[in-house]
Amino acid sequence: MLEPGIAKQVAAIRAFTRFYTRKIGVVDGMASNPFSLAEARVLYELANCERPTATDIRKELGLDAGYISRILRDFERRKLVTREQSKTDERQRFLSLTGKGQRAFTPLDERSGRNVAAMLQGLSPTERKHVVDAVQTVHRLLGDTAESPRTPYLLRPHQPGDMGWIVHRQAILYAEEYGWDGTYEALAAEVAAQFIKNYDPKRERAWVAEKDGERVGAVFVAKESDAVAKLRLLHVEPEARGLGIGKRLVAECVRFARQAGYQKMTLWTQSILHAARHIYKEAGFQVVREEKHHSFGKDLTAETWELKLKGGSIAK
Repeated sequence: MLEPGIAKQVAAIRAFTRFYTRKIGVVDGMASNPFSLAEARVLYELANCERPTATDIRKELGLDAGYISRILRDFERRKLVTREQSKTDERQRFLSLTGKGQRAFTPLDERSGRNVAAMLQGLSPTERKHVVDAVQTVHRLLGDTAESPRTPYLLRPHQPGDMGWIVHRQAILYAEEYGWDGTYEALAAEVAAQFIKNYDPKRERAWVAEKDGERVGAVFVAKESDAVAKLRLLHVEPEARGLGIGKRLVAECVRFARQAGYQKMTLWTQSILHAARHIYKEAGFQVVREEKHHSFGKDLTAETWELKLKGGSIAK
């Protein structure tokens, strides 16, 4: 029996898959197609991979070895596929489409391209970008991370509009992941507004992380006093977690605070934010105070963390 939250998510994804297969005409297309969906996928791999083996195709499609063998034998019988013995390994046979096989695949590929193009042409350029970004996010999150290279990211100073984005994303993420209410958004907005209003570039700094041209995280250092810097509003987007972005953002805060001459760095967080707490601990911060409170619609335990910045001298 699935938990209620998971059951709703499963139902939402299943509803989307039914919608999408109907949208691109999979069911209707297969009804008028001489090839099954699995056979069409095998044809696609044969047409787009350079000299694949049966094992390569099986791994790519996640199909049973016996099922793949039956499909390939049928393709050979219909003269759609040829096999070529490897010159270096007699156990390997490379597959390729024959001329007849390519002619069978071409109309399938063209129809699929037309269906997707027609779907996108009904959208504005901005809407098309949203759709493509969403598809890429699903691919990235559900794909084989062991084989997918980690894409690089960059850190840059804040620009107009970034603080509004930070507040927006913080409010949504904490609501989705921890059930916090709108009062947290009010707090984040106050923190961001004070940073912009009183910004001192010599003693304060913000960083925004970007990956593939999109903002995926942020943090900033604010002046608490002449001797104390405060780390504020650290967050990393779910799709970018695991890349070391949070650790790098905190490291930049510590480095800047030392260079700016602060003697100590402090931050305020909650005990349930385990990933962030792990980053703070690794950076050398220690919990110096705990306090139970009811905020953001939840019973929480607030923690104040501090880091002594050795060698720091107050900037003049």
